[in-house]
Amino acid sequence: MHNTRKISRDYYWVGASDRRLELFENVMPITKGVSYNSYLLMDEKTVLLDTADSSVSRQFLENVQYVLNGRALDYLIVNHMEPDHCSIIEDIVLRHPNLKIIGNAKTLQMINQFFDFDVDSRFVAIKEGDTFSTGTHTLQFVMAPMVHWPEAMFTYDIEEKILFSADAFGTFGALNGNIFNDEINFEKDWLDEARRYYTNIVGKYGNPVQAALKKAGTIDIQMICPLHGPIWRNNLGYILDKYVKWSTYEPEDKAVMLVYGSMYGNTEAAVNVLATKLAEAGVKNIVTYSVSNTHVSHLIAEAFRCSHIVLAAPTYNSGLFTPMENFLMDLKAHGLQKRTFAFIENGTWAPTAACQMMSIVGEMKDSRIIDETLTLRSSMKESQIEQLELLANDLAVELNASNPR
Repeated sequence: MHNTRKISRDYYWVGASDRRLELFENVMPITKGVSYNSYLLMDEKTVLLDTADSSVSRQFLENVQYVLNGRALDYLIVNHMEPDHCSIIEDIVLRHPNLKIIGNAKTLQMINQFFDFDVDSRFVAIKEGDTFSTGTHTLQFVMAPMVHWPEAMFTYDIEEKILFSADAFGTFGALNGNIFNDEINFEKDWLDEARRYYTNIVGKYGNPVQAALKKAGTIDIQMICPLHGPIWRNNLGYILDKYVKWSTYEPEDKAVMLVYGSMYGNTEAAVNVLATKLAEAGVKNIVTYSVSNTHVSHLIAEAFRCSHIVLAAPTYNSGLFTPMENFLMDLKAHGLQKRTFAFIENGTWAPTAACQMMSIVGEMKDSRIIDETLTLRSSMKESQIEQLELLANDLAVELNASNPR
């Protein structure tokens, strides 16, 4: 049974969604599932743009067969070689033995690494700026290395002004029939997952993303077709603006993120008092997370969103509380920059957590540290509330100002 949608004059969406997968890349929880988008051009030549994950192979192959309606598939364009988009390449080749595969030199190398069939004899190598005619359509190829693999590229339809953007502009979440951005409430229902997708998968590659955005800015784009999530056919400036912010590491919101680790609740209690003091000082955008039971992918996404981050943790085995250490190392690995940090530490006999958190944060480019570090010895005392109020007021002045930095 096919499940397809026509997206323009000659293009069809032939992808599928997976609501059974619990962990994307076996790392990130995806409670709303994920879509694997693939697109089929029906012109004088038939062209498939990327395949899908093996988990949805039955639906995907039925979709392709239905749209082809008895015609052979002439070409497969591989924009991205990650297995969630390429694992069905061999199945497609077996069904269409005369198929030609279009990609760049790095694509060819990776196909030969993933598969054992004869790739070289059917491979059509392209490079930056090359064009390819399918009859009434001319496709142009735009290299996008390290967004977020070295072989990644975009395909641009010059006639219909459609950009097939590989993993760029994608998002977690299964598609529910509404595959276009103007059929959904993206900001309400999809933005958080788009941010989490970008920051965790592409986040550390800000410079390559900026380079790709610069190239995209030179062409007239009327539609963006990513490999995950909804297709953008209007209001493109909205998602482009998000990508500019995320890839330049500018805070998306003037907000304070309180992230704490707490073994017995004493550090947590201090963070809760700080949250109240922030609210009393007029701060409205406050989010609080336990680093022990919030998946790190959500923490990373929120750190990219918020302008100010308060880290609170106890000393643990003479080191830093391990869930906090793991989070900070992951955050550093994702390249976060341009944030303001403050610290709360706890320790019964030798509190050292703050200096260890500062050491990791200090390796994050253009990070700034507020001086008022609060040191707890086992638990917070009434005499320390004034110090929390000073920290809250300092944060409030910045968060309530016209420019938090």
